Amino acid sequence: MFRLEGRVALVTGGSRGIGRAISTMLAKAGAEVLVNYAKGEAAARETCDAIIAAGGKAEPVGFDVGVTKAVEDAVAKIAKDKGRLDIVISNAGISIDGLLLRLKEEDLDKVLAVNLKGAIMLAKAAMRPMMRAKFGRIVFVSSVVGEMGNPGQTAYAATKAALLGVTKTLAKEYASRAITVNAITPGFIETDMTASLPEEAKKFMIEATPLGRYGTPADVAAAAMYLSSEEAGFVTGQVLRVNGGLYV
Repeated sequence: MFRLEGRVALVTGGSRGIGRAISTMLAKAGAEVLVNYAKGEAAARETCDAIIAAGGKAEPVGFDVGVTKAVEDAVAKIAKDKGRLDIVISNAGISIDGLLLRLKEEDLDKVLAVNLKGAIMLAKAAMRPMMRAKFGRIVFVSSVVGEMGNPGQTAYAATKAALLGVTKTLAKEYASRAITVNAITPGFIETDMTASLPEEAKKFMIEATPLGRYGTPADVAAAAMYLSSEEAGFVTGQVLRVNGGLYV
């Protein structure tokens, strides 16, 4: 089950954290993985080296998801060089936190450009090779914050909530071409970002999660694996919550 031999996958923000776990798991299942990075080239190459050392196929691809021309050029090159693009995991995202009255317009624009506009334009670029192949899997990595809200994260929550509407709409638009579009909403996941939080904040997060622990990047990667697989061919327009029961 969940074998991806012959598939080509692009994972944005694939060099660390959740993106690295997804890249590694897809490669382990047999996919050739393009690991996207914006600035962390060294981390992306490290991820690819680890995949290759384990017998998989991977290569780094540098472009800023927030720059439409860069997205279009990168996807077109992947489709031309590899002859296909079967799976896109739209994982790249940023968060600039602060209460609404302190939110700068330029910061709002940055978050919208990467998390929402970038994700939409990535999907648009990927649709062309997927439509030609009459096969495709697009998975947006949203967030539990987009469903339940969180003080100090107006911009981030807005973009992650909007992705759920994008998911449902694209699922309906492209189902006739055998392209599925789904979203994952992770809860509190153990990453570099959460590791730096104060102990009091960590305790609060764990206590708020019914399963009583952080999720791991592998938990999210397993969901991405399923939604990318042949076995999920009848699943589209859905939101898969990987949140330990935090929001149900």
